[in-house]
Amino acid sequence: MPTQPQARCFVIMPFGHKQALDGTDIDFDRVYELLLRPAVEAAGLQAHRADMDRRGGSIHADMFQDLLLAEFVVADLTLDNANVWYEIGVRHALRASGSVLTYALRDRLPFDLAGQRMMRHTLTAGVPDPAKVEAERAALTAAITATLGAWRGRKASPVYAQLPSLQEPDWKTLKVGDTNEFWQALEAWQSRVRVAQDRQRPGDILVLAEETPNHLLAFEALRTAAEALSALKRPRYALSVLERALAIDPDDVTCRRLQAIALGRLGRFDEAREVLRRLADQHRDDQHRDGETAALFARTWKDQWRRLWQAHPSHATDPIAAARDTGATLVKAAEAYNDAFCADPAGYYPGINALTLGRVCQGLLGRCGSLDLPLVAAGVRWAIGCALRRDRTYWPLATRAELALMEGQTDAALADYGEAAALAVAAGDGFALDSSRQTLDMLQALNVQPEGVAAARRVLDTAEQQLATLSGGQPSGTAEPGRVVLFSGHMVDRPDRPAPRFPEALAPAAGERIVRALTEVGAGPGDLGIAQAASGGDLLFAQACLARGMRLEIYLSRDEPAFLADSVQFAAPHWQEDFDGLKDRPDVLIRVMPDDLGPTPEGVDVYDRCSRWTLHTALSCGLTKVSFIALWDGKPGDGPGGTQSMVSLVRRLTGRQPLIIDPADL
Repeated sequence: MPTQPQARCFVIMPFGHKQALDGTDIDFDRVYELLLRPAVEAAGLQAHRADMDRRGGSIHADMFQDLLLAEFVVADLTLDNANVWYEIGVRHALRASGSVLTYALRDRLPFDLAGQRMMRHTLTAGVPDPAKVEAERAALTAAITATLGAWRGRKASPVYAQLPSLQEPDWKTLKVGDTNEFWQALEAWQSRVRVAQDRQRPGDILVLAEETPNHLLAFEALRTAAEALSALKRPRYALSVLERALAIDPDDVTCRRLQAIALGRLGRFDEAREVLRRLADQHRDDQHRDGETAALFARTWKDQWRRLWQAHPSHATDPIAAARDTGATLVKAAEAYNDAFCADPAGYYPGINALTLGRVCQGLLGRCGSLDLPLVAAGVRWAIGCALRRDRTYWPLATRAELALMEGQTDAALADYGEAAALAVAAGDGFALDSSRQTLDMLQALNVQPEGVAAARRVLDTAEQQLATLSGGQPSGTAEPGRVVLFSGHMVDRPDRPAPRFPEALAPAAGERIVRALTEVGAGPGDLGIAQAASGGDLLFAQACLARGMRLEIYLSRDEPAFLADSVQFAAPHWQEDFDGLKDRPDVLIRVMPDDLGPTPEGVDVYDRCSRWTLHTALSCGLTKVSFIALWDGKPGDGPGGTQSMVSLVRRLTGRQPLIIDPADL
């Protein structure tokens, strides 16, 4: 199963031997080893002191990063050590909560620290008292656990407690140093997510989201993954990642907006609007944010109208009549977009939606609610002009194209759609193309500017096909598979296997049974098979897929030489020939996990990771499309990541039962 990075606790304390005011020689390293570190680790945190950084560079830069980013801080204030007091002061200024203070040899800590959790411990001859250390460790662990579980809004820092309007700084703006390991890990991870997005591979992003590079920056990593999944039009998976991100920071505006978008895409409009209402209330005094939130709120009305319109009994035969019958909701959407545009006149996105929907309402219903359409059009033109002076990106170009289209300026519209589409293809942004295409589909169905709309749709259709081609998984002109079949199965027995499980002699019968299983799940030409490529079930499945005209994706857990040595070459020579026969075929894509996902994280089994990779890739095509076939004897596997693990994973994540082929029945 995926590993989650361990939360980090920065321990602020003196190092080595220091003398107390009464002359006691205190061994602070022993205090750390016997009391503080065990207590921190018992709370599930990774203990860290500044003197543990042995690499080159500025110790001050690393120290400030820990004071900012560590989930937790424990400070030993036994002595009036200037460095220790300075560091806990910096922590209290940077973070509103997440610290516990410990001390010995004092009666109490200064009044200025009132409100902090304080734990007194006992020293005997300068080291933790052997008779009390176990109980004091447990008490410190309990204090850490209680603080971690406290209400997130509780501001324990005396700085934030006395200045209730003070907000924690944005940690991204406070990055210091060029070699900090946490930033390097996050940036490398984000680069892989961006590559996966560019290649249109949501399954890769789902695996990477389970492997956020470190706990300190897990929130930023999860938000990156959710944004990428949203761009790839995978709202269900974006929502699952956002739930984890919002558990870390439930007040993050970007995540809550993404959550509303995902809920709307899933047709859960009431939930989406409730998220946006709470967000608008929270930021009522921030006009720019109110404008963005209001635009998303309007989007839920637009999506709801689209669902009502498409579900109308007359939609297939007379979409214009269906639109008239659902016109009240359409007017509501146009007015909601107009309200958002008024809240933020620079927001050309709600402006163009107000204009387009308003003109549709005017044409179909003879009314457009409270909208002044000429004034909205002028405002949109101004807002787009301002935006394009700053940067030529997809959305202002696509908006100007839509404005030109609505005004009958087809040539200008096509020029802007073409430039915008090229930018979307380069960025792997299928969400942007899909959003524009949905509007054009609606306009075409309602016979609005029919010639210009048809030409614009051809531009976007070409771009979407280019994007699919660049993903590497689908040749140009190939339709989306109607069915995806995920396979997992035993390898043929190794020569030294003590008890037979899948002997070589059963391979022909297993191959025939796999062929029948593909028929049972309804797989046929053009459908997609996904498997690994070990000797035995995997390669038999590959041959069966190709024989019936299916496309095939092969996932290797290691680079090819290592994979072959471990999973193919131990068996009869024909298995190596079968593997080599898959290479260079146009209907076979072979992917290598370390190349696409990077090195396997410490503590993660390479085979389990590859199983999750194949499963997430299959599920990202849509659960209703996916069937599961397993060649499995029904017994526990030899280790993580085997067929038994895959069957359990499928059952747990999908609630489905794989079609199981038992070698004993062959």
